Amino acid sequence: MTGMQTLLYKETLRFWKVGFQTVGAPVLTAVMYMLIFGHVLEGQVKVYGTVNYIAFLVPGLVMMSVLQNAFANSSSSLIQSKIMGSLVFVLLTPLSHWHWFFAYVGAAIARGLLVGTGVFVVTAYFGRPDFAYPLWIMLFAVLGAAMLGALGVIAGLWSDKFDQMAAFQNFVIMPMTFLSGVFYSIHSLPPFWQTVSHLNPFFYMIDGFRYGFFGVSDVSPWLSLGIVSTALIVVSAIAVNMLRTGYKIRH
Repeated sequence: MTGMQTLLYKETLRFWKVGFQTVGAPVLTAVMYMLIFGHVLEGQVKVYGTVNYIAFLVPGLVMMSVLQNAFANSSSSLIQSKIMGSLVFVLLTPLSHWHWFFAYVGAAIARGLLVGTGVFVVTAYFGRPDFAYPLWIMLFAVLGAAMLGALGVIAGLWSDKFDQMAAFQNFVIMPMTFLSGVFYSIHSLPPFWQTVSHLNPFFYMIDGFRYGFFGVSDVSPWLSLGIVSTALIVVSAIAVNMLRTGYKIRH
């Protein structure tokens, strides 16, 4: 376990050393979303009963920040190490693929939760939501960060250059995040787009996370938990197998 702990510490220190960029910048971005969308859509988007739209928006922004930064941490670390040639020093160690997986995903979870906490502290000033079920909040935050951390491992191993990484983030992560109900309840959408939203696993992460604050959600939190857990298992299995076979890192 010492080797895995060392790699986890190295990955955590990597983003902490440039915290202004990896933590401060996402918090500022979330505040900008809050100011713009909160001002434009307040009173125009129907949400749960008497829930204020600003308060409704806060959990969505928090979870969006958690997911995006968890993905960015593991994916950027691997692609940078591959391009700079420093990944060879990790390959020389007697670490198993499981050690790699838990270290990279663990650091991704740490960054995601840290950024999410910062976003909540700042945005809650504009509209503080309730804490109906805190355990649901933590559960979906950790599961979501772990899934995106594992997805970041896949993207980092698959990409050979920064252009491919940017394409993965811009054409997969960003659309799925923005179409997951961050800024709206899916019940405000036409039936066709409601059906499309139910095919997006990111929707269940954010909906389950929001349930922890308000005690109400678009779908059952147990359904969300089942889908998110299944998606995490599938993505993790793919990532572990890529690490086990040394996909694009052992040649």
